[in-house]
Amino acid sequence: MKTVVRTLAIDIGGSGIKTLVLDESGQPQTERSRTETPQPAKPDLVVNAIVSLANQQGEFDRVSAGFPGVVRAGVTETAVNLDPDWVGFDLAKALSDRLKKPVRVVNDADMQGMGAIAGHGVELVITLGTGFGSALFLNGKLVPNLEMGHHEFRNKETYEQQLGRAALDRVGQKKWSRRLGQSIESLRKLFNYDRLYIGGGNTNKITIELPPNVKIVPNISGLLGGIVLWRD
Repeated sequence: MKTVVRTLAIDIGGSGIKTLVLDESGQPQTERSRTETPQPAKPDLVVNAIVSLANQQGEFDRVSAGFPGVVRAGVTETAVNLDPDWVGFDLAKALSDRLKKPVRVVNDADMQGMGAIAGHGVELVITLGTGFGSALFLNGKLVPNLEMGHHEFRNKETYEQQLGRAALDRVGQKKWSRRLGQSIESLRKLFNYDRLYIGGGNTNKITIELPPNVKIVPNISGLLGGIVLWRD
């Protein structure tokens, strides 16, 4: 009988951390666990929170983690919505040392996209949460660490400054949604994408009608992408 390989998927966000165990086909094997992101969100505190959640998830064989910033070879290079101590932190090694399992780490929007895309043509993913995440795929292949959120969008402010959680709270759903519509058009002109996927915790705040090739994807995509991360 074939042994099922179980993957612990971790989604690290500016406001919350989520975990779930998946089988090799990406089917959830446990109930999702969630906790608030520690404040201050320093590496040791976040790793401790992840280990605590992992202990609630039962047995697993490997780990996938999505992180809100640039990640290169498991090392976090930026973390605008967490803490400056993340710059240069080897998250993959820290988690592997604590969980005693092999670990792969990517940008959180990249991992969300892995769980959402169709794998054909130019596909863009944006995430609307504490910040503004982005991921680009060409025929299913990831272009890593896109980080559109920190590029100028309008009124000399970035996509994140205009569409992050702080902006939503400040201007309200209707104005924020109109800005989102403008961003969709701006990104369409920039990338000429075939499909745009929108994820993240603030998708339920969208009040505008979206174009036919724009789709809202469920939050769980950020965890389901964890299985794709191990498909070499």
